Amino acid sequence: MREWLTGRKREADTTTSSDSTGIIPPARSAAVATGVTVAEALTLPMVYRAIQVHAIAAKQLSIDTTRYGLTIDDHPLARRPDPDGTRSGWIEQAVVSLASSGNCYFEIVRDAFGVVVALPVLNPLDVRIQTNRDGHTTGYEYRGRKFTPAQISHITLLRVPGSAYGLGPIQAAQPDLRGAISTRDYAAAWLDQSGVPTGVLKSDQSINADQAAQAKEFWKDNAGQKNGVVVLGSGLGYQPIFLSPKDVQFIEAQQFNVTSIARMFGVPASLMLAAVEGGSQTYSNVEQDWLAYVRFTLMAYLVPIEDALSDLMPGAQRARFNIEALLRADTTSRYASYKTAIDAGFMQPEEVRLIEGLGPIIPSKEVTA
Repeated sequence: MREWLTGRKREADTTTSSDSTGIIPPARSAAVATGVTVAEALTLPMVYRAIQVHAIAAKQLSIDTTRYGLTIDDHPLARRPDPDGTRSGWIEQAVVSLASSGNCYFEIVRDAFGVVVALPVLNPLDVRIQTNRDGHTTGYEYRGRKFTPAQISHITLLRVPGSAYGLGPIQAAQPDLRGAISTRDYAAAWLDQSGVPTGVLKSDQSINADQAAQAKEFWKDNAGQKNGVVVLGSGLGYQPIFLSPKDVQFIEAQQFNVTSIARMFGVPASLMLAAVEGGSQTYSNVEQDWLAYVRFTLMAYLVPIEDALSDLMPGAQRARFNIEALLRADTTSRYASYKTAIDAGFMQPEEVRLIEGLGPIIPSKEVTA
């Protein structure tokens, strides 16, 4: 059994149906089998960083339980979805699963009374979805075990009509990722395998092939001595070929790949620790980038998780990530919004202290002489 996210290699599903079940496995392109795998994509630092940004942003959020818009005591699923791990760890696995494969699968574990007590995250690369002739999901298979749709909660990052599987950035941008990997590998092997010489032996005299070969062997045998002196004859002179690090490592191409992958995952360049050519970063536009990231990228991961938890909660209870701290990134903006709310009369200082994780104000005792 392989480690998380490196799972066994997917084989192309056949389209042969079973007369007894009528199940038609979804067709898989042959190009996918030879494309960029999740494990291979994660060897790119910018892909790892992009997925890490999503995971870190999500795992630091709390999950509130609401009923008709009012916050109530936390439901056990919101407090700890998987008793075998922490809440932050569960959120991290769910987000990484969505970001890397476009799919996330929760096994719905119930007690003897039918109450959901755990939602462990399954490795998305080892899950097979079974569908009927109409494309409706009839079951799931995971590492030799079979589940009914009622036993699995399946959420997706981008649902493509007609496909039972979701689509993630890595699966959608295979050519771009292959180009980035090829550029990196080519740059890494440039000095050893490119065939570009380190220098040229030049002569002001006419020499034949044997003399040239002899001079080459002499140079190879003697020039490797560090801090040594090499004596050349026959009018020979050595001219080194200098290559700048920018040219050897294809810096411009790799910088473009960073920007392309940041765009692919919807992560601002500032969070990718990358500079955008021709752009300037100020406190104001960086803050706006972060707010846009929360609204238009991170929420694509949080909303499906909220829906999955809410569907398993009783009655009108719903799970909701508390993203207020992310929407008001700096302390000044956060406190200014609190002041506006208190002045308008729809919040109390005690509520603000509770949100900020502060205890109630203890009245100071009067000191008598």
